[in-house]
Amino acid sequence: MRRRSLIIAVPTGLVALAGCGDDESGSSEASDSASPSASASASVPPPKIVDGPLPAITAGTKFGEKPTVAKGSGDPSKDLAVKTITPGNGTTVAENDYIQANYLGQIWDTAKVFDNSYDRKTPLLIQLAPSSIIDGWRYALAGKKTGSRVQFAVPPTWGYGKEGYTQGGIKGTDTLVFVVDLLKTFNAKSSAKGSEVAQDDGDLPKVGTNTDGKAPSIEVPKADAPTKLVANYVIEGDGEEVAAENTVLVQYKGVLWDGGKEFDSTYSRKALTSFSLQQVVKGWSQGLTGKKVGSRVLVVVPPNLGYGDSPPAGSDIKKDSTLVFSVDILAKM
Repeated sequence: MRRRSLIIAVPTGLVALAGCGDDESGSSEASDSASPSASASASVPPPKIVDGPLPAITAGTKFGEKPTVAKGSGDPSKDLAVKTITPGNGTTVAENDYIQANYLGQIWDTAKVFDNSYDRKTPLLIQLAPSSIIDGWRYALAGKKTGSRVQFAVPPTWGYGKEGYTQGGIKGTDTLVFVVDLLKTFNAKSSAKGSEVAQDDGDLPKVGTNTDGKAPSIEVPKADAPTKLVANYVIEGDGEEVAAENTVLVQYKGVLWDGGKEFDSTYSRKALTSFSLQQVVKGWSQGLTGKKVGSRVLVVVPPNLGYGDSPPAGSDIKKDSTLVFSVDILAKM
């Protein structure tokens, strides 16, 4: 059974980010916690969703508070038990969305907490997709609204399967109990949100400011490409600043300075992407560090901070190309 790290570093199809030019590539280490990002086994039929039984939440009962959950009483359901504790009124979560959430997970029989994000003070950022998260989360959270607290009990079939998860102390017979506070949801139409910033340097590309989920325009000037990194706000959000060690969720579009041809885009693929800033070209890691979540950023990457004389095989990127990106920073972890 393949285990997936909490951090998905370089997604399939991400042409312009993998590798780090002339620098050594960073690497993310697999999480030792039993986070829900570890996939179970091969696909199984969808569960029947029932409303119980579920153990009581005895403390931290409000949305956003770290909950304390009682030990399970009697035998858990063999179906997926789901209950909305606090209904939200935000955006509805759909299959394949990325969600940002706080959560606590424990074992039904023992009430042993095997993981929680509240103590880390870092919400989970993950996609509700079969390759990214256990099935119990996908089925329990799809259709819920942001701002909701959801409690659910996941039998092994839709959790870690008969093998369990040794590193997290989870046996193949354990039913898992989760309390999840849904903070935000993101999909292929998500965009930056904030205040437009003047783009008054005629020697730099101009990026569109539309926030309708469609790809922004990028107008490259008929001027010499800059020899130093450019990382300027197009739309300045009001979120937290991104740190060099963060994983970020983004929409982006990349074009070549010479000719303005698009060579990569999440908009074209209709799929967001997430990655660690320690595992991308230096122009991205340096350009996005310190920028605020919710922002759109113009990033111009000179060859020495991109691919230099070793562009990705099969791409439209030639040797010593200057790359131009519009990047919407949607979330960080």
